[in-house]
Amino acid sequence: MEIRQPIHSEHAKKLDTDGLREQFLVESAFVEGEIKLTYSHIDRIIFGGVVPTTDALELAAGKELGVEFFLQRRELGLINIGQAGKVTVDGQVYEISNREALYIGMGAKEVKFESVDAANPAQFYVNSTPAHQTYPTRKITEVEADIVTLGSQENCNVRTINKYIVPAVLPTCQLTMGLTQLHDGSLWNTMPCHTHERRMEVYMYFDMPQDSVVFHMMGEPTETRHIVMREKQCVISPSWSIHSGVGTAAYSFIWSMCGENQTFDDMDHVAMSDIK
Repeated sequence: MEIRQPIHSEHAKKLDTDGLREQFLVESAFVEGEIKLTYSHIDRIIFGGVVPTTDALELAAGKELGVEFFLQRRELGLINIGQAGKVTVDGQVYEISNREALYIGMGAKEVKFESVDAANPAQFYVNSTPAHQTYPTRKITEVEADIVTLGSQENCNVRTINKYIVPAVLPTCQLTMGLTQLHDGSLWNTMPCHTHERRMEVYMYFDMPQDSVVFHMMGEPTETRHIVMREKQCVISPSWSIHSGVGTAAYSFIWSMCGENQTFDDMDHVAMSDIK
């Protein structure tokens, strides 16, 4: 498990392109036959990819957590962006197809990941946050998600937001998670931009056409920066940073948040006249 330290906004101003990428970007989150996770000390979120092939992969607690098993004091959410797979939670098997999600409550001791077809593996994108009580483990399909479409063609930001793990769908301690898909011809995932003073966020961009990129906008509203993102790469977005991005073609991304509250629209909006 890779460890990422918190970065102060004043520190981030002094980083060059390589420095920003080193601190905030995860270039390789999905490796066949592996569980590859990153632990950010910003609200202690853990995120990454699980790609089982011929053998099942089991989630285990390393020394980074200091517990007997991974979910002893954590909850976990996942969305499958690959082919059909299975997740076994303390003996209960959940079949998770493409764009289906699973929430696993605190206290689950055994979590195993499998692909139905090793040649066409599942690709589970997972996020885990500290938890204070146990909520029921539950599978969430696309039709069970809280779905909303926002934006306009003239602003190039028509997008459908699939909120899988949010209070309107199921209870969690603090984790929220969903999948946003931009419509053809749309490029911006949100603009005007905003910050989340009460929550941090992690983005994982995917469904990107070959040779396309996303310019992930970050930094304070008056000190904006960007990181160039490619297929299945993740980026850490601290509370002090704006949350926005624009691609060279339409794309999808999975967002996850944790922090003080779970109110999706609790955002500090930034006026276009104030952004620099």
